[in-house]
Amino acid sequence: MTGAAGGHPRHALDEVIHAPVRFSVMATLASAEEAEFGFVRDGVQVSDSLLSKTVSALEKAGYVEVRKGYVGKRPRTWLRLSRQGRAAFGAHVAALRAIADGALPPDAGAVVSAEPG
Repeated sequence: MTGAAGGHPRHALDEVIHAPVRFSVMATLASAEEAEFGFVRDGVQVSDSLLSKTVSALEKAGYVEVRKGYVGKRPRTWLRLSRQGRAAFGAHVAALRAIADGALPPDAGAVVSAEPG
């Protein structure tokens, strides 16, 4: 399987999303319409400051939308993927799958040895 313009699928990976924490945040948000900052922070297991920095980078790329408000008198922040973010995440995951599929032998149940016979 090939990626963009007939090249290796790695060329279709999105550098903004590819970092592990960014990818984890995108994956968490892809499974929901909207998520509260604390929920994402706890689910991805990062600090407030790292999540804030990550969200800023994803927001700058146009992938995440941030909404601030209050629950009672407590400030809250909600995150959601933008339409562009959902499309970018889907394309990134498809590229990862294409890479992984290309790494599997045709008979995935067969044992493959790298040692000369």
